[in-house]
Amino acid sequence: MPTADSPQQLLQHAFNIKTSDHDEFLKVLTQLHQLEDNLPLDEQWTLRYLDAWQAAFEGNETQAIAALRTIADQAPVPALRLRAMATIVNLFGFAHRYEDAFVQLNRLTELLPEVTDKGARYAAMGEAAQFLILSHRYEQAVEYADQMLQDVPEDKNACHAIRYRLQALIRSNAQLTPAQFQQGVALCTDGNDSLFANAVRSDMAAFYLQKGHASEAIRLLDEHYAEVQGYNYLPLMQYFNVLLAEGYFSQGNLAKAHKFALATIEGKEDNAYSEPLSRAYGLLYRIESRLGHDNEALAYHEKYMAADKGYLNDVTAGALAYETIKQQVQANKNQVDTLNRQNQILQLQRQLDRKAMETSRLYIALLLTVLASIAFWLLRIKRSQLRFKRLATRDSLTGIHSRQHFVDEAELALRAAAKAARPACLLLFDLDHFKDVNDTHGHATGDLVLKRAVAACQQHLHRLDIFGRLGGEEFAILLPDCTAALALQRAERIRQAIAATPLWGETRHVVISASFGIASTDRSGYELRQLVIDADNALYRAKRDGRNRVVYEDADGKPAGAATHAGHDQAPERVAALSTYSESTH
Repeated sequence: MPTADSPQQLLQHAFNIKTSDHDEFLKVLTQLHQLEDNLPLDEQWTLRYLDAWQAAFEGNETQAIAALRTIADQAPVPALRLRAMATIVNLFGFAHRYEDAFVQLNRLTELLPEVTDKGARYAAMGEAAQFLILSHRYEQAVEYADQMLQDVPEDKNACHAIRYRLQALIRSNAQLTPAQFQQGVALCTDGNDSLFANAVRSDMAAFYLQKGHASEAIRLLDEHYAEVQGYNYLPLMQYFNVLLAEGYFSQGNLAKAHKFALATIEGKEDNAYSEPLSRAYGLLYRIESRLGHDNEALAYHEKYMAADKGYLNDVTAGALAYETIKQQVQANKNQVDTLNRQNQILQLQRQLDRKAMETSRLYIALLLTVLASIAFWLLRIKRSQLRFKRLATRDSLTGIHSRQHFVDEAELALRAAAKAARPACLLLFDLDHFKDVNDTHGHATGDLVLKRAVAACQQHLHRLDIFGRLGGEEFAILLPDCTAALALQRAERIRQAIAATPLWGETRHVVISASFGIASTDRSGYELRQLVIDADNALYRAKRDGRNRVVYEDADGKPAGAATHAGHDQAPERVAALSTYSESTH
């Protein structure tokens, strides 16, 4: 450790080495506590911040947050309050306490213009960018990273700012070049920050995989794999492993892909969820499916669904927290604006009172009427915009995709599947004898039956599945990354769910079932029109063979596999709307 002539130098030295040389940091912290009684008030507060940071490092989150809150509220130095708020944002973010984190981030943003200490500003903006990436607010993260690049302290380089910027851009699928990643690696290497250098390399490997250059990604990850293992930093290690697994899988090396996918999920905490875990379980499911290990594939698929659900719930929680705090901030701003307007009105009233009481009342009434009218029309315009947007994309009865929106989304998904050479399947189904339900029980009961059927289907859909109502009792589901065999299994589960829907309320006397037709891209290609025609033919066979069943026809028009349940004896019906639908897609 360099010679320190004053407690102030010791404090600065502690700040500089707290992550790069933690053992030395603890020694300096002990030395500072020996001098604590003689420290000026500002430096005593700085020492309290370092103690709180150390508590957080040791995992004592409750103690750390309590101390940091006190510093953020009471410290006499704005720069120290800013550091405390930034550390709280970091702790809440990694604890998935998004609403608390956004509250602190809002306070940090308000305090930032008052702070002139470049080191404190740089650190605070870095924590803000890291949290925004964690909560999937990539555009805002890039803005903070850009501010960091404009305000780099003299004793640092732009390593952290470049890393956060690249990480946010690659996760938002922005256009990047290898040179940008190489610049980030070079900056972090020059700054002796090997952890951040390898974090940039991991994002560079993800970039190579996006571009289809698996060999470059694997080479880059392999060269620094042992170094990353030495950090004992689980998030980065998981990211390295899942990228290696995906790289080897894209090359067809299933053994190595399996090895690194398993390494991704090793050491995870119980009930833990993250994007790498979800991707690893999904990859293991695809590997076992390709190897024909159906039991293992099913087990990994269940784990993938659980991990993916946890990850999506976390993403949703972050989005909801962001919107909640955004609305609260806007509400507070509106309240302040309202108070300001009220003050202006009061001042106007006093001025007018000097002239004439009646005239002042008239002016105030007129002003309030104008404000109320503006607010009323703005509210109506906003509601109309939201209503039109909802009507354009959602079926008004069931809440799922409308017919045209389903067509648009399905064609986008099929183009992506064709580009990646991945399978997809289309399910067409309609409710058996639905006209009898309307004729016997009325259209209101028919609407309730449709809602029950949709709710039963949604319990068995995955995140990327596209579900739409084509009209009447006719529905379609596009299953991306799904083979015909798996589509048969899933369609059968949905059919059973519809048939087993509990009878309640006004529909207690109605028993419903559905007939399914399946088409797959391996037979029909990736054009939605052809998939609809083939699925319609299979649906026709399901109707003809007795309804309440699932049919998938092979290339010769024979059922390649069908899940059946004899529940109706009447003649089958042709679903006329599907022919119209298949023509309208082109």
